[in-house]
Amino acid sequence: MALTPLDIHNKEFSRGMRGYDQDEVNEFLDQIIKDFELVIREKKELKRDVETLDEKLKHFNNIEETLNKSILIAQQTAEEVKGNANKESKLIVREAEKNADRIINEALEKARKIEIEVEELKKQGKVFRTRLKMLIEAQLELVQTDDWDQLLNMELNELDPDLSE
Repeated sequence: MALTPLDIHNKEFSRGMRGYDQDEVNEFLDQIIKDFELVIREKKELKRDVETLDEKLKHFNNIEETLNKSILIAQQTAEEVKGNANKESKLIVREAEKNADRIINEALEKARKIEIEVEELKKQGKVFRTRLKMLIEAQLELVQTDDWDQLLNMELNELDPDLSE
């Protein structure tokens, strides 16, 4: 059990024959009591300071733990966002490639149709040209026949016998 200043103050020593000077001993004990009381007060103050610092340390440890958890959650969230963005970008690229393929295929199909139409128009053009040429040649033959010359040389009365009278 620890001594208290009161224990020191109330301590009585037995007297021997040539003991110590009582006043000197009492003065020394008084000094010890004062110093001991000072040490006890300092100890109490230090104990309060330690308790206060322990509380602050617990508070800061809690803050640190919370911050570490927050950082971990933020990192996980960032990874998730990054992963989702990568997935979404891949989907967008695939969709764009599909649309590009569809557009290219549609354009190729239209080009084929136009090419077929052009070929058909060329064939029709050739047929029309051939028919036109044949018509013109037939008309030219008609104009170049001797019937025109005979018609021009014919007399009016030969054409219509009623007119000559």
